[in-house]
Amino acid sequence: MLPGVTRMARFAAATALASSLAYVLAFAGSASAQTAPAKPQERMVVDARELVYDNDKKTVSAVGEVQILYQGRTIEADKVTYDQAGKRVIATGNARITESNGTVITGDRFNLTDDFRDGFIDSLRVVNPDKTRFSAPRAERTDGETFIFEKGIYTACEPCKDNPERPPLWQVRSARIIHKKAEQTIYYEDARLEFAGVPLAYIPYMSGPDSTVKRKSGFLSPKFINTGPLGFGVGLPYFINLAPNYDLTLTPTYLTRQGLLGQVEWRHRLVNGSYTVRASGIFQQEKEAFLAAPLGAGDDKFRGSIETNGKFYINPRWNFGWNASMSTDRWFYKNYRILNESLSATTYLQEAISTAYLNGQTSTGWFDLRGYYFQPLTSVDWQKQQPVVLPVLDYNKRIHKPSFLGGELTFNANVTHLTRDAAAFQQLPQQSAFLINGTTSSGTGYNLYDGCAVYQKSTCLVRGLAGNVARATAEVSWRRNFIDPIGQVWTPYASVRADIFSVNPDTTGYPNANVRTIVDTSDEVFGRAMPAIGLMYRYPFVAKTSWGTHIIEPVAQIVARPNETNSLRVANEDAQSLVFDANNLFEWSGKFSGYDRVEGGTRANVGALYTGRFGANAYANLLLGQSYHLGGRNSFATGDLVNTGLDSGLETDKSDIVARAQISPFTGLFFTGATRLNQTTFETQRIDAAATYATSVVTASVGYGRYEPQPSLGIFRRREGLSLNGSVGVTSNWRLRAGVLFDLDKYKYDREVFRTQYTAWLASPSTIAIPKYANGGLFQTASTSFGINYTDECTVFDVSYSQSYADRQSGTTKDTRTVMLRLELRTLGELSYSQNLDTSSTGDGVTSSR
Repeated sequence: MLPGVTRMARFAAATALASSLAYVLAFAGSASAQTAPAKPQERMVVDARELVYDNDKKTVSAVGEVQILYQGRTIEADKVTYDQAGKRVIATGNARITESNGTVITGDRFNLTDDFRDGFIDSLRVVNPDKTRFSAPRAERTDGETFIFEKGIYTACEPCKDNPERPPLWQVRSARIIHKKAEQTIYYEDARLEFAGVPLAYIPYMSGPDSTVKRKSGFLSPKFINTGPLGFGVGLPYFINLAPNYDLTLTPTYLTRQGLLGQVEWRHRLVNGSYTVRASGIFQQEKEAFLAAPLGAGDDKFRGSIETNGKFYINPRWNFGWNASMSTDRWFYKNYRILNESLSATTYLQEAISTAYLNGQTSTGWFDLRGYYFQPLTSVDWQKQQPVVLPVLDYNKRIHKPSFLGGELTFNANVTHLTRDAAAFQQLPQQSAFLINGTTSSGTGYNLYDGCAVYQKSTCLVRGLAGNVARATAEVSWRRNFIDPIGQVWTPYASVRADIFSVNPDTTGYPNANVRTIVDTSDEVFGRAMPAIGLMYRYPFVAKTSWGTHIIEPVAQIVARPNETNSLRVANEDAQSLVFDANNLFEWSGKFSGYDRVEGGTRANVGALYTGRFGANAYANLLLGQSYHLGGRNSFATGDLVNTGLDSGLETDKSDIVARAQISPFTGLFFTGATRLNQTTFETQRIDAAATYATSVVTASVGYGRYEPQPSLGIFRRREGLSLNGSVGVTSNWRLRAGVLFDLDKYKYDREVFRTQYTAWLASPSTIAIPKYANGGLFQTASTSFGINYTDECTVFDVSYSQSYADRQSGTTKDTRTVMLRLELRTLGELSYSQNLDTSSTGDGVTSSR
């Protein structure tokens, strides 16, 4: 027998006798030996260049590229010595332990028990599977699950590849770090947070879950707030892990001016869905920081909100859910910075929408039943004019290739019922009168209802009737494509639709008495039927050239319907918005956006479509078309209670010309545009254009919109805007971004306001202050923003500044300038802070002083 084999056999025998476990030693490499079989999880496998047995010291050493596998752990070192008397295993030289979960522990010297569970490690370094790291000059492991790091360092950042000794971006240096795996908790004693090796924060004691934890009770990252009406505030969320499928988060926030703001969030996940309930409330200490009613909530002692959402699956096809929100006043969310998932917020509209729904769908069918409640969140809206919509039922069913017709047969149904307390009137002002918060630009009172005392279509719009309004609609339609031998595509179409309306207006209270001059309250139920037949013709021409493939396709469509009836009796609730463009030029069901209006008469729509492909990635798509009213009554020329259809480009027999273009010359660059041109003068009535460019380094976008006045709809100003947005990656981790929105037509509005105010001052200089002309020039900014972001494997740092300017006609009465800071340290938590730079507020409803 070779000497090396003898030494290895002696090492195997000594180890087997010394250990309290029944080992099976299997040796790979230069030689191997085995004893009696044992359970697989109890087997120890040793691999080394040689084994040395010292009978006097009762030690056995494995020397040279040692690797030992036992109970899922692997130990590697230059030399491993087993002390039979002390039952210790000492590993030196490039020592490493790899746990069964992938954790790698390295050190200069290991002194462990014979099962590798406990012991001391010098110059310890631990790398967990999630790339978090510990290091310490000396560490102790007890009970196989508790690590105590003396003068320990923790970080989630990877070391620098070029200079591993350089401090990571951030690390926690602590006198002692105790990691208790059984508790899944890490404790830090006398710790400080360092960035690039520089201490920035001292923390006497803290603890947090380790990387294996998905849910654990404890404090979350604090939240900070600082505004004029609220003062400085600190919120400390506490998460309570009640069970694997439900939890509770409590967030008390102390505000120096207003006291204690309480917030609670309950989350519950069940087998077939989940739901969430959030509530906030405060007893205000300094009510005078907010305006009194009706401009603010300064009269209220208690203010609060409640929100809830949920979704549950009945089966794979059916689900139901809700998203509801309610607050004590319309300013609460903005004043107290309460995040709400149900808010709809833009520069021109802000409201909380509550809905509950039941939805079912298949590959050919769709069912949706829901209700809506709207709460306005601006000072210019009135709650009693907001409708409660319940129910709204939509059903759609498509049958492909029915046996007796072929093609596609479609069934559509809709039922809508709504009620409101007060009628919503809008008097059409004169072009020179600009309405600002209930007064004209001259400062005189302006009663919205005076001009609607007796309804006249030319001076009064009815946005919604008080009382109850209901409609039921059912429609069946059919169409089929036929392709003749020369490639022409013929698509016949037929449909029939029936509507039943029930209008029960309220003519008492508020301004509802004016309703009796608009609708006939003696005839509450009436109906409407609308059959239609049509034909569409397309003939694509295909050409191939050396530089691309081209498809030119002329399109013509004709649809014949009888005249629309009862358009002035219908309370138009869901079809008030009408934008005529290339997207709805060939819509079979008509160009109205909802069910309350239906297109009547005979109309032809014609156009030409071009599609080009150039190389592998470039393409272009163009559409040019026009619509012609051929017979019957033009539904877009008569309007309704809100004048929908007028000033739309469809009110004449020959419509405006519409066009659309999409062009991408190469990957990353994309142009899109749409326009509507006057049919006789070819002047642009509407322009929407955008260009975007995106690579891994640079992203940029330009947007432009211009819409001509629509006097019949109460819009006397041309609206024109330009937006610029972009970002650039300075390095692989740093990115800069910026954006600006210009109101290109505001200077005209300011000029008209000044002219009216100046005329009023000349007439009464003793009672009216001298007006000031706000001349911002052509490029007046509506909003600006810029920011900087740093992101790597362990850190996210983001700083941004945003500014939105007041637009009183839209309900925003104050400029807002906000700085936001967000710092996320992976595994430690996230810290965010926002500061409003204005001296007054975080939104409407607050006083002008701190």
